[in-house]
Amino acid sequence: MTSQPPPPPQPGAQAVPTCYRHPERETYVRCQRCARPICPDCMREAAVGHQCPECVQEGNREVRQARTTFGGAVVAAPRVTWALLALNVLAYAAEVVNQNEVLQRFAMYSLGVHMGEWWRLITGAFLHSPPPSFWHILFNMWALYVIGPELERRLGSARFAALYLLSALGGSVAIYLFGTVAVGASGAIYGLFAALFVVSRKLGYDARGVLWLIGINVVLTFVVPGISWQGHLGGLVIGALVAAGFVYAPRGNRVLIQVGVAAVVLVALVLLVTTLPPYGFPPVGIRT
Repeated sequence: MTSQPPPPPQPGAQAVPTCYRHPERETYVRCQRCARPICPDCMREAAVGHQCPECVQEGNREVRQARTTFGGAVVAAPRVTWALLALNVLAYAAEVVNQNEVLQRFAMYSLGVHMGEWWRLITGAFLHSPPPSFWHILFNMWALYVIGPELERRLGSARFAALYLLSALGGSVAIYLFGTVAVGASGAIYGLFAALFVVSRKLGYDARGVLWLIGINVVLTFVVPGISWQGHLGGLVIGALVAAGFVYAPRGNRVLIQVGVAAVVLVALVLLVTTLPPYGFPPVGIRT
């Protein structure tokens, strides 16, 4: 018994639409954006009706990513702040285990930097007064915990990391030029103080409280013995410069100017170290 072929379509009859990705599947649903027929496996829910996978991807590319006030990506959690806190605590734990070895190899030491030990410019900013003293790291980490998340959310994680590290480097370069030996995150913390003042002024907030905070700490820098005024003031100045470049950059060329400011500050600090010798006196002890 032979089967009969299906009758030819009647004049004027339309072919049954099939999915553009799966031609073997009949469908009467079309993408709301491009009008191509799509089967259930290709349907993606949209605000109205369904869209095909390609139109969904194209729409996602067109959606602008939310940005912070100063152009950074929106921060859901201040991960850079927590990472910096962890690094400082781990470095202090290393001091507890082997204080002499850690300080001799990684403390900020002007002559060591001059002899080519460049890492001291950064590693010294993650060390603190050696055990059993703990007030130094407690104060700095408390300040980072209080100020860090707010600045990271305002600036974005990348800009906040750049601000912190450049402020730390600025403090170390000042120690190199005008000091001898020092440890501590205070240069970076003073840079955050300066940035908080700049951000507050830019946003129109009352910045007198921040100004008082900076003033009191600067006075303590010169009153309390054993404190590296070079590291504190170096971080304060660099933090103010970087923050001003970040928050006052015009919207049209914001990213380019912000990157340029950070790059210029970094190059200037590197040139100071590579072209000038240290002017400090022979070390008489580690300052904080």
